[in-house]
Amino acid sequence: MVSNPAILAKGLTHKFGKLVAVNHVSLQIETGEIYGFLGPNGSGKSTTIRLLCGLLHALEGQVEVLGYNMPQDADKIRGQLGYMTQKFSLYEDLTVRENLDFLARVYSIRGKLRSTRILRALEKYQIADRQKQFVGTLSGGQKQRLALAAVTLHEPRLLLLDEPTSSVDPQSRREFWADLFELAAQGTTILVSTHYMDEAERCHRLAILDHGNLVAEGPPQTLIDDIDAIVIRVDTDRPAVAQKCLQQLNWIRSIAQLGKRLHVLVDKTATAPVQAILAELQQHRIDAKVTVAIASLEDVFVAATGYRKG
Repeated sequence: MVSNPAILAKGLTHKFGKLVAVNHVSLQIETGEIYGFLGPNGSGKSTTIRLLCGLLHALEGQVEVLGYNMPQDADKIRGQLGYMTQKFSLYEDLTVRENLDFLARVYSIRGKLRSTRILRALEKYQIADRQKQFVGTLSGGQKQRLALAAVTLHEPRLLLLDEPTSSVDPQSRREFWADLFELAAQGTTILVSTHYMDEAERCHRLAILDHGNLVAEGPPQTLIDDIDAIVIRVDTDRPAVAQKCLQQLNWIRSIAQLGKRLHVLVDKTATAPVQAILAELQQHRIDAKVTVAIASLEDVFVAATGYRKG
């Protein structure tokens, strides 16, 4: 299969003063792919996106976007990019239609084509009945659909979406992702940052960032299959007490309580971890069932970022 990358980045590095926000990150994102950035706040997701679209200049490294060198050629590809920021950035004192009309003019979409594109966007993103409504009165989900309509008016080849669903309900997020899959099927390349595990699982490929470093990359299921840890499930009526006991074991990397069970990440070097955990709990007179569990993407995230015991 011939590779046709929409984005090719090598050794990207950026600092804010002494803070290294992005540390020698290399990426290759294929055309028509939904590629996700997963990471906690401050991990470098937003900074990397801004480096890729030319809003920031890398201190080190090279970036090629849609065949152009960035940031030198940023002006040449501006019309082929769509960028949705974390914060809703449309005009709340204009109507839905007025916002779309304004942006269409910014994109130099003229005459009958402008009217056609706006009408199509209103219908596609289910906001035609809101076109005369002031944007400031829309719900979070409606604003999200409007933002996606706005950022795709000029039919960009590449969409950069920075935590676009951070303030909407689960149903709106589901509908938003259905729209993204439709755009990807039409050949649009999409880079989306998120801190939601269920959204990360939807991506074709995923990069996990932590403190500016790329700590894991690949298809979500491959990352789960290759997790650098053993996942143990502990069922007990005394989960809080059990967690305190297990936190003393230095080969346990993380413990999370889920109802009346514990989800425990253990170093792969640990010997017979199920038996060792059971023995530790029995020593403290805690009844429990201890079994090996199937890893989740959240487990991958915890293992990759080095988060400590919960």
